[in-house]
Amino acid sequence: MALISKIRKNSWVLVVLIGLGLAGFIIMDMTSGQQSVFGSTQFTVGEIDGQKLDWNQFNRVEQVLYGNSGGEVFSRRKQLWDYFVEEAIVKEEAEALGLGVSKTELMDLQFGPNPSPIIRQRFMDPQTRQINFQQLNSIKTAIENGTFTDPQMRAFWSHQEKEIIKDRLQSKLSNMVSKAIYTPTWMAEMGHQEQSVSIDIAYVKIPFDELDNTEVTLSDEDYRAYLERNEARYYQDEETRKLEYTVFDVLPSAKDSAALREKIAGLIPEFEAAENDSAFVERNYGAIQGVYLTKENLSPVIADTAFSIPVGSVYGPYIDQGSFKAMKVLARMSMADSADTRHILISADTPQRFTAAKKTIDSLENLLLTGAATFDSLAVKFSQDPGSASDGGKYENVTPNQFVPEYNEVLFVTGEVGKRYKVRSDFGWHLIEVLSRSSSTTERIKTAYLDERIVPSEDTQNDVYERALAFVGQNRSLEEMRQAADKDGLEVGTSSGLKKNDFTVGTLGAGQASRDMVRWAFNANEGEVSPEIYAFQDPVDYYTNKYVVTGLKSIQSAGLPSVDNIKDEIEQLVINEKKGALIAQRIQGDNLSAIASSFSTQVDTARNVTFNASFVPNLGAEPKVVGKAFILEQGQTSGPVIGESGVYVVNVIRKPTPGQATNIPQLRRSIAAPIRSQVPGQLIQAMKKNADIEDNRSRFY
Repeated sequence: MALISKIRKNSWVLVVLIGLGLAGFIIMDMTSGQQSVFGSTQFTVGEIDGQKLDWNQFNRVEQVLYGNSGGEVFSRRKQLWDYFVEEAIVKEEAEALGLGVSKTELMDLQFGPNPSPIIRQRFMDPQTRQINFQQLNSIKTAIENGTFTDPQMRAFWSHQEKEIIKDRLQSKLSNMVSKAIYTPTWMAEMGHQEQSVSIDIAYVKIPFDELDNTEVTLSDEDYRAYLERNEARYYQDEETRKLEYTVFDVLPSAKDSAALREKIAGLIPEFEAAENDSAFVERNYGAIQGVYLTKENLSPVIADTAFSIPVGSVYGPYIDQGSFKAMKVLARMSMADSADTRHILISADTPQRFTAAKKTIDSLENLLLTGAATFDSLAVKFSQDPGSASDGGKYENVTPNQFVPEYNEVLFVTGEVGKRYKVRSDFGWHLIEVLSRSSSTTERIKTAYLDERIVPSEDTQNDVYERALAFVGQNRSLEEMRQAADKDGLEVGTSSGLKKNDFTVGTLGAGQASRDMVRWAFNANEGEVSPEIYAFQDPVDYYTNKYVVTGLKSIQSAGLPSVDNIKDEIEQLVINEKKGALIAQRIQGDNLSAIASSFSTQVDTARNVTFNASFVPNLGAEPKVVGKAFILEQGQTSGPVIGESGVYVVNVIRKPTPGQATNIPQLRRSIAAPIRSQVPGQLIQAMKKNADIEDNRSRFY
């Protein structure tokens, strides 16, 4: 009662507390979530020059383009991000310049005779390498008639139009910049000299290996000086982090192998007795070889045996290419080494089209039976095989297995010379005529296989996981991880500098596990070991083939890297510079023979060296040496030149006087052409660099 009375006396306090609580909920709702009045970035994947990219929009477009298709998800997301960034900056620049794409131009880019590269890529027939204008015209008709109602296809086409517009605007911008490139006369004349003059040089090379690494002492100042001299090469636009990782490989045990061998062995009696080989191998995840093979075409493991055992016999189990196998000889025959044939192909790729193609083939066969037309004329008019239609459908000197299995079977096994056959294949319906077969033959066989990949069992995978789990539990710092790995005989790998959106780690490759490691790294401190075990999957057999324990080795801010973080990468380069300076001090005089003798080397020559040569026979890739040679006169000898692989002294043996440039316009075009060809790629990169881009992708995946 006393407590209630006290609350009543101070009820204003209760009212204030309730009010503060309600206000807190309201403020939280206002400042968080996708609909925040203060513009929350909770769902913003990125911002390009003030234009926000919403996660829902990004995800929706990904689904439209790729759906649930397979493939490497992180690569396609990077491509999609690049598209949105480029679209935003291209659109902004185009609007500033007054560039656009009209509706008429857009229609022409989609359905005209010279469509956009995007249409060419997506609507090109892989067999004929021709654009499928029939499919494009049907889509155009559906759009015009209002029957283009498939929601998924409408969404795809709507996004594709944006891609086409972006590509067209980008092309216009590139063309504007490309056309503005001009080569002045002095540059054309200089280019003429670089292209037309070639010199002969004699040189002595003293390799860096002339000095042992122990003769060179390096300080941190030497590394810093090297980095400053090579700033453009090592400067980083964004923060990077390096990981060290220990791999626990998952390998099949002896018990796993024995169980798989026993499984194959247990199927052999039934395999040998099977009357329907196709059904049996399909039921047991095997395969029938669809063609007849010679001994040379078979695996060496079974080649001799396959040609010695009776037809219907099974050989195995045996190991071949990482599998336990059993092989059954289905047929053996002497087959012609070549044949002549002709055919008419009516292409098909859907059940409806296969039905229509069969009716067309039947009609063409009736024309031949009644004598109303010749095979050649029908092939020229109707065959959809671009490789033979113009020649009356004829192929000569065809070897076994050159065509699809169904065609091959008729041509070399079941068909008779002079007769015609109707055959269905993956390409459509064929009307085939066997014209002739060679008299020379070779023995071939047809086989079927049972196959069990030798992979670790789930128990083995779990055992390795438990080892990795114990390892990470006992080693919670990077130094402890290194010491434990060394004690257990495990290798420790090191990644290159990783950016926050990377998805490939060192030798581990790309994928979800690598991406998870990178995301952890950007939320960890140096020296930490991740508590998570990262599982990597075999790309062929889809089992866990390795477990990885990782720790954060270093953090490198944007800008020039610190000496500690890059010392391992540049150490030998800095040593070579120091060696070069020491060797240069020891070179006396300019007599090449004397210099060669003092360093126990020889005088070499390089002839017809041009100024812009990236690689010179004998000399190699030594731009500093070539550059030095071209500023010398004939007969002059250089001082020591510290190159890429040693110290050089160069003498110019021959240096002709360049002729006068006579065709300046042509020189201007030839010099400008390679620069113009680089504009599309370099322009968009320059625009990206100058744009204000906020990248939040790592928050979402």
